[in-house]
Amino acid sequence: MKLRFCGAARIVTGSCYWIQVNQTQVLVDCGMFQGSKKITKLNYEPFLFDAQQIDYVFLTHAHIDHSGLIPKLKSMGFNGKVITTPATIDLCEIMLEDSGSIQESETERENRRRKRLGLPARRPLYTVKAAKRAMKNFFEADYDELYPVTKEISVRYRDAGHIIGSAIIELFIKENGQETKLVFSGDLGQWNVPIIQNPTFIEEADYLFIESTYGDRLHKDITKRDELLLKVIVETYQKGGKLFIPSFAIERTQELLYSLNKLKLEGKLPHEKIYLDSPLAIKATEIFKKHRELYDYEALTRYEDPLSFSNLVYVHSARESAALNESKEPCVIIAGSGMCTGGRIRHHFKHGLWNPQNTVLFVGYQAEGTLGRYILEGAKKVKMMGMEIVVKADIEKINSFSAHADYRELLKWAGGFKQKPRMVFVVHGEETSASAFQEKLRAEGFNTYLPVLGESLELPQ
Repeated sequence: MKLRFCGAARIVTGSCYWIQVNQTQVLVDCGMFQGSKKITKLNYEPFLFDAQQIDYVFLTHAHIDHSGLIPKLKSMGFNGKVITTPATIDLCEIMLEDSGSIQESETERENRRRKRLGLPARRPLYTVKAAKRAMKNFFEADYDELYPVTKEISVRYRDAGHIIGSAIIELFIKENGQETKLVFSGDLGQWNVPIIQNPTFIEEADYLFIESTYGDRLHKDITKRDELLLKVIVETYQKGGKLFIPSFAIERTQELLYSLNKLKLEGKLPHEKIYLDSPLAIKATEIFKKHRELYDYEALTRYEDPLSFSNLVYVHSARESAALNESKEPCVIIAGSGMCTGGRIRHHFKHGLWNPQNTVLFVGYQAEGTLGRYILEGAKKVKMMGMEIVVKADIEKINSFSAHADYRELLKWAGGFKQKPRMVFVVHGEETSASAFQEKLRAEGFNTYLPVLGESLELPQ
């Protein structure tokens, strides 16, 4: 069995693992690289495998750093099956089309610049049409069912508790009369978060591939996050300003809505509008409502509709979004993108980052090289949208809204194995967090390995 780390090795994005079993070639994930220009350039490099030879893609979840290069894979000749959960398919339909739209608009803007410089035009990484074509290759797999995909490979999806539909993938591979089990954690969620189930414990694996996004950090007490959220809302309201919350369209936004709904019902929120200014997040929220079968007990029993409340306003059009920048009324604006690399949040920053009455609240991971990371690390000025903007808004952060487990929870999950895997590959983390988590695993008696991007291995049976 051959293995190659084609992404998310010593970096936190681009999840993609190539496996060959005799004549069959499969991928676990096919994600986009996100972050700095140096990292995003990897999206335009040739794949480290022949796309036409890939028979299956086993997809852990819909986040773009796990699914975002599937349209490119399709355009390069892939005609196999993408197997994933029903909720992930629904989310990928909107996520990949949105990504294609971003590729088109960014390429159009770049080509205007290149034309002025006398440089040749570029083609987008992929288009909306390409994203729609790729969706024809998606096939459903329910949680906890074992699916034989070939005589040599079977797969099972288990709830990862990260976002709705997210999965831990168990691969059972038969070679020379022996079975080897590979487990890919995907992205693991926190325990006891609203809406979704807790991550599923896996008891057996020969080889484990575990994420390490927060491998060197602990989240603050999750029971206090609503209290912290309310504190920031009230303080910004009392300043007469706007609270900007850059948020990922999937899971983070819905958890925010859940918390805001709870605070609203408890009579604690100021009387101001809360705007969800993200067409993608609005669509994702409707998909969450569709898949109530995946909710946890509290979300099913405590609220009739946990994601809706009276002062929540959906902002659909760009014109409506722009009007928010003209308004002087205090309000909360939840907008994408989560790392401030694009989307409507940048327009709100352009009009409000300089104003000390306003506040920016980060509720998600900010990858190295992103605008969000620069602001979070205390930049006094930032360059964006062709101009330099001074940062005078208050900057706040609540880590406990993260959809990722911290290192204590990762160790808790790894401790669920009855017998330690032969080898644990530490992936999906920046080098500092991956290295730190590797040491923590070693202290618990695990054999660990920190792979390098592009590295190839032969896995013993």
